[in-house]
Amino acid sequence: MFAAHGLKVVLVEPEIPQNTGNIARLCAAAGAELHLVRPLGFFLGDKYFKRAAMDYLKGVRLTVHDDLGALMKVVGEGPMVLTSGVRGTSFWEGRYGPGTWLFFGRESAGLPEVLLQAHSDLIIRVPMVEGTRGLNVSTAAGIVVYEALRQISLLG
Repeated sequence: MFAAHGLKVVLVEPEIPQNTGNIARLCAAAGAELHLVRPLGFFLGDKYFKRAAMDYLKGVRLTVHDDLGALMKVVGEGPMVLTSGVRGTSFWEGRYGPGTWLFFGRESAGLPEVLLQAHSDLIIRVPMVEGTRGLNVSTAAGIVVYEALRQISLLG
């Protein structure tokens, strides 16, 4: 169920149903909301999405936004962290507090460049060995969500 920390995981234009399903499970386990931004690369009724999410969807507050502009109206001045596989400060240096919106981009291209440019001071990345192609978005989401939970627990 939704936890007092109020973390919100945002997937901007996710393409792979299994990744989104795994992140839905992460959100259920962590007590975070899940926000999806269209266009989606699959239908929410997709068997692969449902198989990955299993019965965890009952425990997730899921909201689908028509586009990035619609989501940003909801976010307003809320605290945000944007993720990138290639730039930004280490996720350990990121600052996460209650109600933070954690943004993850689509598997093939990451977050839209216009969003990254508008909020370049909010970009974090998970460090990797040079030459590594990148982490799966559901793995990166798990790493960042639990670092955010760790930092928030230190605040209380």
